[in-house]
Amino acid sequence: MSSRLNRVTWAAIATVVVVVGISVFTLPYGVTRNLVDLVDASVIGALALGVRVVVQRSPSRPLLRRMLPYLLAASVVTCGWAALTSSGAPFVVLAAMAAGVAAYDFGLWTACLVAAAGVLAVDAGGLAYDVGLWGLVGVPMLMIVGLLFGRLLLGYRVQAEQSAALLANAEELRTEQSRAAALDERNRIAREIHDVLAHSLGSLGVQIQAARAVLTDQGDVERAVDLLNRAQRFAAEGLTETRRALQALRSDTPPLADALDELGSEHRHQYLTPVSLEVTGRPRPLTPDAALALTRAAQESLVNAAKHAPHQPVAMRLDFSDGPTTLRVLSPLSNGPSDRPCLETANGGYGLAGMRERLLLIGGSLEARASEGNWVVTAQVPQ
Repeated sequence: MSSRLNRVTWAAIATVVVVVGISVFTLPYGVTRNLVDLVDASVIGALALGVRVVVQRSPSRPLLRRMLPYLLAASVVTCGWAALTSSGAPFVVLAAMAAGVAAYDFGLWTACLVAAAGVLAVDAGGLAYDVGLWGLVGVPMLMIVGLLFGRLLLGYRVQAEQSAALLANAEELRTEQSRAAALDERNRIAREIHDVLAHSLGSLGVQIQAARAVLTDQGDVERAVDLLNRAQRFAAEGLTETRRALQALRSDTPPLADALDELGSEHRHQYLTPVSLEVTGRPRPLTPDAALALTRAAQESLVNAAKHAPHQPVAMRLDFSDGPTTLRVLSPLSNGPSDRPCLETANGGYGLAGMRERLLLIGGSLEARASEGNWVVTAQVPQ
């Protein structure tokens, strides 16, 4: 876009120069001084234009860039003088263009000095040769208009460069955000795989190893079959957990209350234990990580309840009131407070300690303690 704009600009300048040249040199000349002024203005204007092109295409030439303001000032002066002649009025356009180029390429003070040189030269020449009001006022005013137009173009250029820089920064920020989101999703998947498969495969390996030891060392087939049945049950549970984890990783995750109700139904069917779920407050959507963390906390609490208080009722309460979303799981203590070590891993797999780490990663918390004859697990996630 910038190169195209530069080509259009230079094409317009070249067109103006040609038109001015044709207009000037087809008009009848006055005295000889008029022709000399016109030739001088044409040569100096063309020289300034050529140096400007070279400087733009080769910015590494500081000498030419230092010369350019002086050439532009000479162009403004000579074109201004030429505009005072009887046949050189069109040269005022070139004088205004030279002032505009100075305003566009250099600082405000340099541009003002270039334009001031032209204004003073035109007024001095006009007074010396007794020219009319057009020469004394009109030509300097057009130079000032060229100066203001150059500053306006410079402002547009700076604004365009700033906008391009902001767009580039925004694109870079979006790229970094996408990369961070991808890394977060990878970590989330890795955590799910570790929590589910490590628990299932670890338990399955222990049961198979125990069955082999019973067969080889004791020859107890009945006990070995029992261990293998337990291993099969662990494998089935691991497959169910893997499917649930994959479902949780998808965007169409069911509401948290529905997921907890499904967990309670499975626990009730598997362990023949009453499980109740109470939802308070107005349900609101949670982030996938928060919903999954509460689901895992409920699941681990149910596993601990089946281990330490079999066939005892379990009550889950999901609170959507103001503040953090809270899940409480209550189950009776069977052998006193020492029956359940606080936050220890159950069954050698992903336990409450792992759940607490998961919650801490998203700004939540988890607490497990004995209270009024019940074992209470409380998990919270930010609203």
